[in-house]
Amino acid sequence: MTTPNKELLFVALGGSGEIGMNVNLYGCDGKWLMVDCGVTFADPNYPGIDIILPDLTFIEDRLDDLLGIVITHGHEDHIGALPYLAADLGVPVYASPFTAGLIREKFDEEGITKQVKLRVVQEDQSFKLGPFGISYVPLAHSIPEGNAILIETKYGNILHTGDWKIDESPMGTASTAEELTAVGDKGIFALVCDSTNVFNPEASGSEADVRAGLDEVIGKAKGRVLVTTFASNAARLATLGEVAKDTGRKLVLAGRSLDRITRVAKATGYLKDLPQTVDWDAAMKLPRNQVLIVATGGQGEARAALNRVSEGTHPIKLDRGDTVVFSSKQIPGNEKAIGDIQNRLASMGVEIVTDRQAFVHVSGHPGRPELAQMYKWIRPQLVMPVHGEMRHLAEHARFAIESGVPGAVIQKDGDIIRLAPGTPQKIGVAPIGRLAVDGDVILPADGGTINERRKVALYGHMSVAVAIGKGGQLIGEPEVRLQGVPVEEDRDPFLDEAIDAAEEAVRKGGKNRDKLREDIRLAVRRVATRWTGKKPVVDVLLIEA
Repeated sequence: MTTPNKELLFVALGGSGEIGMNVNLYGCDGKWLMVDCGVTFADPNYPGIDIILPDLTFIEDRLDDLLGIVITHGHEDHIGALPYLAADLGVPVYASPFTAGLIREKFDEEGITKQVKLRVVQEDQSFKLGPFGISYVPLAHSIPEGNAILIETKYGNILHTGDWKIDESPMGTASTAEELTAVGDKGIFALVCDSTNVFNPEASGSEADVRAGLDEVIGKAKGRVLVTTFASNAARLATLGEVAKDTGRKLVLAGRSLDRITRVAKATGYLKDLPQTVDWDAAMKLPRNQVLIVATGGQGEARAALNRVSEGTHPIKLDRGDTVVFSSKQIPGNEKAIGDIQNRLASMGVEIVTDRQAFVHVSGHPGRPELAQMYKWIRPQLVMPVHGEMRHLAEHARFAIESGVPGAVIQKDGDIIRLAPGTPQKIGVAPIGRLAVDGDVILPADGGTINERRKVALYGHMSVAVAIGKGGQLIGEPEVRLQGVPVEEDRDPFLDEAIDAAEEAVRKGGKNRDKLREDIRLAVRRVATRWTGKKPVVDVLLIEA
């Protein structure tokens, strides 16, 4: 078992080599500290699954040495796994007031509020956890209270940025250039840094700049306008509140997560100027050019408000001449789901506006100029890229060296990196993996259940019931049923041949029931392959009289 001795270790169990599911571990003098515990969202490779969790086996085997979980900010890819995993970890969770409010609501929904200690940390507060000194360093992001974490140890200081950008007009507080320079003056050994936008040659831009773009698009729209964005983007919600005032429209919210974000934000001092919202029924009775709807679902989520609006199953209705604005960046992997929604909207005569047509979105992650500026303020001895696919991490390391940072470390999920003392290097591999939230069950994302589901989805399913007597003779006729086997109009002759194949297998079979069951399965599947070119999953039920 890996136990950090007199050294400083780093292990990512998620978020390095992928976008999302951020879980980072720091080890020092026999103890471990976790930073963030997030989810990622399932793609079509996981049928029936919406949420993917990180496999925390590595740290679960070392729970006696885990001191706590420190959260950078309230996005799902940083807090989403907490309601499923925090109770089993059994350590306190530390978060700023707004982020703690979001986490508390998740714990309440999951019924684990009393099982997990949630410690609220003010952004100017410092505290110690064993060998780790912890301080929040406020940074701008698309959600209130984005924070870097300054981790001070006797082997060197780490600045773990979380998600960030440079914004002169942030929602909430953000450290000034002077304050970040002062952090650098402490002597930062490693900058563990967001890599999402490393290929962007320009700065991400300010939220204040988006208001003008949205004003223009929404101001000239004739009918109802629906804007979809990430529910957690409270800064964008504040901007849309101002746009509603600018354009003389009433604000409507559609999505439970939007309601939750608004409720927590107001309780912690944000969104004070958000105009009074109107409910769905009242909005549908207003003149169409007086309505501005903010809805969840811009990434194509099946159960979100936008998808239901596009299918005509939501109380909010759109029609020809209305406008939908996608005020968010398309996450890789969601193209098909988003395209399906946009096609349905287009068929309704709805105008679609994305960030390709107008200035309706700015990213919450740093482009190259912002990364270079952060290097100058912090002056780290090395940069360790996180929060990105491998191409992002490799490019970030190259860019850091090119920008004058003395060193860079490229790592991926599972790599155990000794940062200090000595030259940073990989010293081992931690087990990693993915867990699927399937209804009320958590199971391996690539385990037997999901693999079986993939096979059924790809090839279809057949069940064969055969009754046999004590001497092995066939009783009656086998019954064959199909699901998802592509025979359509040829169903009846196909079933006749499958039944004949099952009967023939029984006639040729012996007394070994396991072998007989397998002979029937193979015989029926051969018929399916001959007819369809596919090999469906075939289950055989032997009934002995």
